[in-house]
Amino acid sequence: MFDWFRKKKNEAQPPAPEAPAEAATEAAKAEPEAAAPPEAGPALKQPGLFSRFKEKLSATRSRLSGRLETLLASVRTIDDNLLDELEELLITADLGVATTTDLLFKIRGQVAKKELSDARALKETLKKRIREMVDLPRPPRPEVKPLVILVVGINGVGKTTTIAKLARRLKEDEGQKVLLAAGDTFRSAAVEQLTIWAERLGVDIVSQPTGADASAVVFDALTAARARGSDVVIIDTAGRLHTQINLMDELKKIQRVAGKAMPGAPHHTILVLDGHTGQNALRQAQTFKEAVGVDSIIVTKLDGTAKGGVIVSIAHELKIPIVFVGLGETFEDLQPFDPQAFTEAILEP
Repeated sequence: MFDWFRKKKNEAQPPAPEAPAEAATEAAKAEPEAAAPPEAGPALKQPGLFSRFKEKLSATRSRLSGRLETLLASVRTIDDNLLDELEELLITADLGVATTTDLLFKIRGQVAKKELSDARALKETLKKRIREMVDLPRPPRPEVKPLVILVVGINGVGKTTTIAKLARRLKEDEGQKVLLAAGDTFRSAAVEQLTIWAERLGVDIVSQPTGADASAVVFDALTAARARGSDVVIIDTAGRLHTQINLMDELKKIQRVAGKAMPGAPHHTILVLDGHTGQNALRQAQTFKEAVGVDSIIVTKLDGTAKGGVIVSIAHELKIPIVFVGLGETFEDLQPFDPQAFTEAILEP
């Protein structure tokens, strides 16, 4: 679990309000958590976690688990023909060619050595390998004040709404004083949207009118945060296509200006991706990683998409941890990513 947003022990949590209609202009869909294999791995930490993932990831599970069960139903012997069919199944379930090849490499070796003799053993091994691929170390929380988090991503992924949900977690669950920086000065109504969220949540915000210099907003926000004793600053940025080099350069400028306002800032960069985009999300992540650096990833809108398998290829190929996933529209639908629950939810019928 991503311990930056850990709920306080023995503290009851307030009910989660629905996302306000006024703020749903961008992509107001949010995110979940995870469970454990029936016979492998530690027990789930939270009752009902697997059930929630299973429900929200039903489309991905149908594409992957349903076809896997059909493939293995009448299998008595594991051979190359079966593994070729399994390879095709995984690729079309958005795990991608490179990840699927790596995933099956050891399995093919085990089959050759007669170490996997039946369908059940194959499935359990497959689950184990996928769980290992997505279970990456979470980045530690820097001991700085204010902690500066930069949030990036293309238009329409639900970036601004995700920022609001993170801000709520920090304020309500950790008692942190949060300040939002409205760095998306490009998109019409973006500043207004983030302002609405700030008012609803009761957190500070620093903004300028649409068209203003985004890096100036960030500088003012960090200056204000230090003066006000803020614990965390979350910077919103303009959505941009990963192919727009000039806008990527603007992100680099924001990073430089943040570093001038506060040495070491931004301390953590989160990339928000839309689960509906499948393998295109992997390409986006690669470009953002190369351009500005990415410390962790949030994948939104996993409810209702059959392309959730892309999480496996993102984690495996880029070695960037998935820290939250979005499985719905309410605040509580943004949940810390749990590798075990995710694996069970997409592979168990």
